[in-house]
Parts: sequence; structure tokens; C-alpha cells
Amino acid sequence: MASHSNQRGIYGWALYDWANSAFATTVMAGFFPVFFKQVWNAGEPAALSTFRLGLTNSLASLIVMLAAPLIGAVADQLGRRKGALLIFTALGVLMTGSLAWIQAGHWELAALAYGLAVIGFSGSNLFYDALLIYIAPLRDVDRISSLGFALGYLGGGLLFSLNLLMTWQPEWFGLADRGEAVRVAFISVAVWWAVFSLPLLLWVHEPGTDTRPSLRTSLVTGWRQLLTTLREVRALPEAFIFLLAYWFYIDGVGTIIRMAVDYGLSLGFPDTSLVTALLITQFVGFPATLVFGRLGGLMGTRNAIYLALGLYMLITLWGAFMSAVWEFYLLAAGVGLVQGGVQALSRSLFARLIPLHQSAELFGFYNMLGKFAAVLGPLLMGTVVLATGSPRVGIVSVLLLFVTGFWLLSRVDIERGEARVARIDVS
Repeated sequence: MASHSNQRGIYGWALYDWANSAFATTVMAGFFPVFFKQVWNAGEPAALSTFRLGLTNSLASLIVMLAAPLIGAVADQLGRRKGALLIFTALGVLMTGSLAWIQAGHWELAALAYGLAVIGFSGSNLFYDALLIYIAPLRDVDRISSLGFALGYLGGGLLFSLNLLMTWQPEWFGLADRGEAVRVAFISVAVWWAVFSLPLLLWVHEPGTDTRPSLRTSLVTGWRQLLTTLREVRALPEAFIFLLAYWFYIDGVGTIIRMAVDYGLSLGFPDTSLVTALLITQFVGFPATLVFGRLGGLMGTRNAIYLALGLYMLITLWGAFMSAVWEFYLLAAGVGLVQGGVQALSRSLFARLIPLHQSAELFGFYNMLGKFAAVLGPLLMGTVVLATGSPRVGIVSVLLLFVTGFWLLSRVDIERGEARVARIDVS
């Protein structure tokens, strides 16, 4: 039976996903791409605004990819993962709120604020993931990891529902029009993110270090530690192979998430239907992620990931042939069934394959691969579409990522990896 204090730490940790998922739903997947094209790039060719949005996402992801291992190593040295999470959260909150005041036509400012918000979102997730090991007993890591993702779906979905209602009926909220409603939605995300981050900051306790080196010393030591980690990752062959598998299949997951709306628009579906589909994904994802957390315990974590990847392959194939909006709704529900499960179980499986004292640093590599996949996947699909002229062929190309990740995951010897890590932690 977990202590009351530990239970509070678990719920405080999980609520951070409730907090920052509002950014992923309302801003990243929902309103920002539309507002960026229609308001901040008003009068510009559609292709140009799409390129600018893609470039912004790519640069932000690249910065996180390159910086994540180093900042993770520094946080390990300082023993201040919560402090680092607070810094990135503050950046994300402030930049998200600032979107409400950027005027039409100023795409550069919008891109800068959004890019910095993405860095805040992604950077905070690095330290959020790293704290999992300190609040979750090993036997419960699947369940607690899944709880975080499930609350993220529920919280993000609830605020997104309110934000959508604001844009559909702005007069109910005393707002002038849909544009003002979107700007208020950006502010609501910033407030939501800040308020629901407080339980983690107050209730989650991490063990500190015996000494508190200066920031300069930590940077130097962190850089050296990073170089050492590049060698040590190779000394953890099971974790290394898993990271390769994760790189490929999460690339496919990220591509589906980021390109679904664009793909639906290319098929001629109305934007209102696509937004409704996003909402379906959120609310299906809440119970489904909890179910996958239980499946990890019943059938084994890797087998549950296999199941999720198999469903993703079927979804991708069906998506290539769909022609009606109702099919898009069903596919959105299908994505909701497996998206949170594959993310939560991947995180918990990786946590089992790494030494405790290197959690922030190695989760830096984990997040680095995830953010790089968010760049590589859309690029693959976009290149295929450009070469073939068919978005349907482009979506089929994503299968390559799932198949490769599935095969690499089958090469991971989990039992050997857990035994290796146990010996390292004891020594």
C-alpha cells in the first residue's frame, strides 16, 4: 500500500500531463495552424504559409533534440529536475499567452512565440518523464505512466471542448467573434498549464545531491557526462536497440498526429469535421490509455506495444483508401485507442532499461529521438506526396516507419536489460 505522501506525489506528477496537454490539443493540433494560415499569414499563398509553419516546427524540434541530452545531464548533476521543469514550463506558458496579442500579418512574431512555446513544452516533458522513476515503484510503472497520459487526454480534451464552444458560439462568452475567441483560448491554455503544474511542484519530491555545484561547474561536468553517455548508451545494448525501435515507430505516431488535419483537408473534408475528429481522439484516448496500462501488466509491456503498432498499421492502410468523413471519424477514434497506450508503455519500458542515477540524461536521449521523429516523419510523407502527387501514397509511406520499429522492438532482450540495470544500480 503506497503512503499518502507517495500517492499525492503520483497524482501530482500525473496532473502535469493534464496541465500541458492543453497546449498540445488547443494550440499545437487545433487553433495555431489555422490561425497561422488565416490571420498571421493573411494574403500569403497557402504553400508559403505551410512552409513557414513546417519550418517553425522543425527548428523548434531540432533545438530540443540537440539540447535535451545536455540539459538532462546538467539537471542530473544539480539534482534539480523539478527546477528545470519549472523553467521550461514558464517559457511555454508565457509564450502561449503572448500569442493572444500578436496582430494579423505578423507571422514572424507568431512563429517565434510558437517556436519558443514548443521548446518549453518539449523541454518540460524531458524532466517530467525523468521524474517518473522517483515516484513510481517498478511494479506500478506501467499503470502510473498510463495514468499520466490518460489524464492528459482528459484534461486536454476538456479545455479543448470549451475552447471549441467559444469559437462556435462566441456571443455566449461575451466575445465579439471567432477571432477573439481563439485569442482568449490561447490565454486559457496558458492559465490552465500554469495552475495545474502546481501539484507536481508542491507534491513531487526528488532526491537531491549531497553537494550543490555551481551552474558553470555543472555545465562543464554535464558536457563531459554527455560525451560519456554517448559511450555508455552503447554499453546498454538493450536500451540502445529499444531507442532505435522507438525512433522509428514514434516517428510514425508523430506523423499521424501532425499530418492528420492536413491530410483530411487535402481530401476535401471540411475543417469543422477535422476539429471534431481531434476531439474524438482526445476522449477515446482517456479510457483507452488506462486500459493499455493494464494490458501492459496482463500481456507484457512489449506485447501491448506490438498490439498498438499493429492497430496503427491498419489505421494507416485504411486512411489511404478512405473517401468519407465518417471514416475519418472512425480513424480518429482508432488513433485515440492506441496513441496514448504506445506512448505510455514505451516510456515505462525504457525506464526499466536505464540506470536510476542517469534518468534525466537518458530520458534526454529518449525525448531527443521523439522530437527528431516529429521532423523526419512529416518530411518523409511530404516528399512522397511531392514526388507522386498523391496524398494517399504519402500516407502509405508511413507504414515503413511502423514496420521497422516493430522489427527492432522484437530484437530487444528485456529480461537481460533489466538484470543489467539492476547490477549497475546496486554497484
